[in-house]
Amino acid sequence: EPTVFGVPTHRDQSSKVARAPHLEEKEEKRSRAMGKGGQQPVSKMKASEHAWSEVTKHRSPGDAWLVCNNKVYDVSGWHDHPGGDVIFTAAGDDASDVFAIFHGPGASKHLDRFCIGTLEAESRKQYSTQETKTEAQIEFERGYRTLRAKLKSMGLFNSSPAYYAYKQVTTFALAVISALIIATFSGRTWTDFAARTAGAMLLGIFFQQCGWLCHEIAHHQVFSNRDVGTWVGYFWGNFAQGFSMAWWKNKHNTHHAVPNVHATGADAQNGDPDIDTMPFLAWSRPMLKLADSAFAKWMVSHQNYVYFPLLAFARVTWLEQSLAYVLNLDPTAGRQVKGAPGELKPVRNESVELFALGLHYVWYFAIAAMHPTLLHALSFVLVTNVTCGLALAVVFSLGHNGMSVYNAAARPDFWKLQVTTTRNVTQDRFGFVHWFCGGLDYQVEHHLFPTAPRHHLPKISELTKEFCAAHGIRYHEAGIIEGTWEVLTHLKDIADEFVRDFPAM
Repeated sequence: EPTVFGVPTHRDQSSKVARAPHLEEKEEKRSRAMGKGGQQPVSKMKASEHAWSEVTKHRSPGDAWLVCNNKVYDVSGWHDHPGGDVIFTAAGDDASDVFAIFHGPGASKHLDRFCIGTLEAESRKQYSTQETKTEAQIEFERGYRTLRAKLKSMGLFNSSPAYYAYKQVTTFALAVISALIIATFSGRTWTDFAARTAGAMLLGIFFQQCGWLCHEIAHHQVFSNRDVGTWVGYFWGNFAQGFSMAWWKNKHNTHHAVPNVHATGADAQNGDPDIDTMPFLAWSRPMLKLADSAFAKWMVSHQNYVYFPLLAFARVTWLEQSLAYVLNLDPTAGRQVKGAPGELKPVRNESVELFALGLHYVWYFAIAAMHPTLLHALSFVLVTNVTCGLALAVVFSLGHNGMSVYNAAARPDFWKLQVTTTRNVTQDRFGFVHWFCGGLDYQVEHHLFPTAPRHHLPKISELTKEFCAAHGIRYHEAGIIEGTWEVLTHLKDIADEFVRDFPAM
């Protein structure tokens, strides 16, 4: 079956369910053409050359040109791209390295229909900003691409079936043990209540661990057959955890391509959704300009204090966004196409997504119904969600918050962008950190090589550190407590700056 960006190109017809009727004809044309660049036969591919000054004019999803291995492609309006709108993060820029990390062998041959020419010779030695690359930079880029090839030749992108069988069995066991505790201690004594609370906390950790499993599966770390990975992902994501795979892929793949990057404009897709946290939190000075209400001003001024209370409800927010994305209930969930009011991004296997999400709430509320009173059931719901929210969000925030932030038009090369915006978590002697963080303790390596399985990350980390040291690239890691303090300190610095400069704002 044909694949593009490493994912089968067929679309489930149910993805049209939510489309407005007057957009059906337009959607049909897009499916056939696959972007403006795909409207021409391969045999009539344009032979023209393009400079960065022209390519950078096309940065929005509706008008998107990108460069991959010195060829220029027009992917305007291709929202049927199987990997989601991550493709538009490179609009007006060089997608060569992002393409390489996300795609399987043979995907490049499916790009011909989009090709509109090549990058001119002079531009090949420049950044997209038209600043000339030094010979050292060109050699550096060649070096990290060589390192990636070396890691593949060492077998470090091959997963261990035994390891992931173990991870899935032990993760599922957490939910079983939790349910057994709650069913066993069904009385109204304080002992029963304490036991059920412990069971609820364990289920919260189960949700967190499901997140790591689904994360690895959706990154194609586990299964060589990506269709198998998609269906197993529906189990661990939609059914077990309550998070939509489609919502997660669209959001998370975009984050991977542009971590800690501010978009070039409201209609551009080249910004990181994970730092789009206003009016609650500001991670950089430019974000302070968005504090244009009394609520936003209060939140930003006190953000280092409200940070953990906000994290506690992260899971509830992501549950809402998952449903809102698939059902198109909330424009902030990200399904609506930027710059094209009324158009929706397709959801592959939409009916399966909804069915699995529905089953999640069936089994979850069945456990809640085991409690002796409504108040105890509500306590269970609160504890499971707060435990999971904190456990997930603390790891996520350690990965990038408080690190460098860039504007999309002036971001560095792929390797420097990933390394300077990312923080690793140092290991403990018992392996708790690696288990708790689900491999994201090696966040730097995960961002550089997202399809590398968790169990190979320690070895990849050794080689990555050597490469960074040889090229003078700052590689940062900190303990869980130290890293969390760095995040809080960064939030306080931004808050203090906001308070100090508020009259100017």
